[in-house]
Amino acid sequence: MRALEVVREVLGDESFELVDIGGVDELEARYRELLPVVEIDGVIAFTYFVQPDSLRERLRPVPPAAAEEP
Repeated sequence: MRALEVVREVLGDESFELVDIGGVDELEARYRELLPVVEIDGVIAFTYFVQPDSLRERLRPVPPAAAEEP
């Protein structure tokens, strides 16, 4: 399954930003050899392949750390 299809399958109607790097020299230089690339919060999370379960795991909210007892 293509990376974009996996992202759409996992996120459904949630929003995500699809960026076309074509013609943008800076982005082409940074990403061309990594395509497709999925970033989460500005950090590269996946390159080449995206597995649905792995994406779900990466998107799972992190619970706040338990407050330390005095």
